[in-house]
Amino acid sequence: MKCPYCSRVNTRVMDSRPGKNEFEVRRRRECQECVRRFTTYERIEDVPFMIIKKDSRREEFSRDKVLTGVKKACEKRAISVDQMEDIVSAVEKDLREANYKEVSSRILGEKVMGHLQKLDDVAYVRFASVYREFKDVDDFIRELKGIIPGKNKQTQDETENPAGHDND
Repeated sequence: MKCPYCSRVNTRVMDSRPGKNEFEVRRRRECQECVRRFTTYERIEDVPFMIIKKDSRREEFSRDKVLTGVKKACEKRAISVDQMEDIVSAVEKDLREANYKEVSSRILGEKVMGHLQKLDDVAYVRFASVYREFKDVDDFIRELKGIIPGKNKQTQDETENPAGHDND
């Protein structure tokens, strides 16, 4: 393994343990030249599956590309990188377990949105706005009404009766 600091290939494994899922091993390594430590992850190389884009193009599934989209949706939110990576791992696991060789970007996006909605409403709406290509504010409002049905009723009641008094 090549050291990310000095680019030498003389490294040794200090510690190995299971990764976040059953198909991953986390290794702590030390460079024998510069004595710096770093972490690597070893994953089983699976047969890649293809994503069918909206315009019918096909491209290989890219974990990094999905993670980039999730990171953008979670920007400035109290969501850790580990939580974001967990979402991507869960989505990838779901798709692999379903044994897809090809999957539409719609299914991929819906799975990501499902996980984001459980984690953070703002990140969910951000992701949905790009994924569903919201054209105007009305699209945002429709999406928000779908995720906050109890709050819509409360807001409507407050608007009709702002002082909180009964209208006898």
